[in-house]
Amino acid sequence: MKHNLVRGAYLLSLATLFTAMLNALQKLTGSSLSVLEIVFFRNLFSLPFVVLIASRKGIVLKTHHFSGHVLRSVVGLISMVMTVVAVTHLPLAEQQVLSYTQPLFLILLSIPFMNEQPSLQRWIAVAIGFVGVVVVGAGKGLLHGGAVHVPTWAYGVALAQGGVGALTTMQIRQLSTTEKSTTIAMWQAILMTVATAATLPFVWQQPTLPEVFALVAIGAFAGIAQVLQTEAFASAQVSAIGPFTYSGLIWAGLIGWLGFREVPGIAMFAGGFLIIGSGLWMLRHEKNTPKKQA
Repeated sequence: MKHNLVRGAYLLSLATLFTAMLNALQKLTGSSLSVLEIVFFRNLFSLPFVVLIASRKGIVLKTHHFSGHVLRSVVGLISMVMTVVAVTHLPLAEQQVLSYTQPLFLILLSIPFMNEQPSLQRWIAVAIGFVGVVVVGAGKGLLHGGAVHVPTWAYGVALAQGGVGALTTMQIRQLSTTEKSTTIAMWQAILMTVATAATLPFVWQQPTLPEVFALVAIGAFAGIAQVLQTEAFASAQVSAIGPFTYSGLIWAGLIGWLGFREVPGIAMFAGGFLIIGSGLWMLRHEKNTPKKQA
């Protein structure tokens, strides 16, 4: 595989920008439309981009593990719903910071599901990361001079989303042992779209014309972000460009400040430093750990 660090870093940073923009639109529409309605349009309008990615290597829907795809889609759908709820009630930067707990949850979940024994360095990284979570949560309301009320339960939803997101990643790892990545992506997009479409008669709220454009953009941005991320990891080694994922915090902070007048407090920066720092330390440890010979 070619290793173009500049191209990979640029594409991954651009992917986080589109993710931040779709989260901002989800925040806007989440105050007036139902969560499942938003998730439906996100999956529907991102489907063409998933097809575009899959068509490059050949679209394969045949599978011997349909139940695995169903389970992976259910968990992924729960993760998307949690994300919409979190961005609707939390400042964008704080939601983004808490989403970075996913690698920490991966370590915890690898014990019961993958029978792995995390090293001491990994446990230290988990401890430091969750101290950061406590700091972010304890500093809630430190926005606009403390004038903005942020419900405590929203932090719990954002944190839980990190755990559910980690579970989704583990399911992808397990499916990828027998299934193509494009097959996994196609079934996820199809099943999520169908599942959320079935709920529309019960949750439908008529969107305004601006909200219709926002819903289309949410799906398009999600699809574009997926394409960019796929191209980024095809351009360079994951361990090299992985840290550029954290550029999402810059975009979330800027959009939150300019679009929603969200001014993060000291606690968010301190907690974010601990969470991101633990992730980078863990990534560096993995990079420097010699691989066992087969």
